[in-house]
Amino acid sequence: MGRYILKRLGQGILVLWAAWTLSFILLQLLPGDAIMIKFLDPSLGLSADQIAQMRKVYGEGVPVWQQYVTALSAVLHGDLGYSVQLGVPVTEVLSTNFPQTLKLIIPGFLLALVIGPGLAILAWLPGLKSLRHLLLSLPSLLVSLPVFWLGIVLIQIFSFHLHWVSVINPSPIGGMILPVITLALPIAAPLAQIFMRSIDQVITQPFVAAARARGLSQKRVLFRHVLRNASLPLLTVAGLLLGELIAGALVTETVFGLNGLGQVTQQAVDAQDVNVLQAVVMISALAYVVINLLADLVTPLLDPRLNILSGGVR
Repeated sequence: MGRYILKRLGQGILVLWAAWTLSFILLQLLPGDAIMIKFLDPSLGLSADQIAQMRKVYGEGVPVWQQYVTALSAVLHGDLGYSVQLGVPVTEVLSTNFPQTLKLIIPGFLLALVIGPGLAILAWLPGLKSLRHLLLSLPSLLVSLPVFWLGIVLIQIFSFHLHWVSVINPSPIGGMILPVITLALPIAAPLAQIFMRSIDQVITQPFVAAARARGLSQKRVLFRHVLRNASLPLLTVAGLLLGELIAGALVTETVFGLNGLGQVTQQAVDAQDVNVLQAVVMISALAYVVINLLADLVTPLLDPRLNILSGGVR
């Protein structure tokens, strides 16, 4: 088990390095200059020599490969650099804003894990056969909805028309209701689709027929035998969707005017603040690596036949 975990950790480190390197290259290709955007403001009254000195302080004006080596070495020592726009270390920017984003991501992810599999289970319950086609079509509808549009529609319906949830000076909990729903629905949709297809495949397996032959009811077969085996693809997809969840959180924060990485990212894009943007990319990559590692560790608990911790299938 320890050897397997070390192997997966090594792969995770390789993914993080690749994500950081690719983001560095792409951001270097962007036109414009973050330092010129900030310090060419006439109101600052800086001379050309002073601006050149600022470029030197921020490591600009040297070959790209040298910038890459210097920045990578700093990251390995826990230094993410400085935000040109804000004038503070990137770690300070993250420590201030990332906890606010986590307050949105965690409940949004949990709600998606409830809604997605919940729709799939409802579609298979014996008493809801008449609603099966409607339930099966809901994931396709939800996955096609843009996050920003969904947020605006929810505000219009539940805040302005029904007056159930206020978006103007809301309470700490009330102000998170619509953003969490906005974030969860587009993620819940593919989870529901994958879970439904997985149930379709598992329910045709011989052990399910054997359970029915023993006289078990359809509901008992579903909950006792089918769902556990059908949940394996769900774990994998949930890990893959986490990056999309973080991207959705950034858009959701912008729509609802929440303080967090969304606002910081928008400002960083406008100012071409490379260090901040790279830090956001690394957070997404790190979350992807951690969630997929946890999914790999949980999989053998759901299906002992997959003895991946020992290096194969029993």
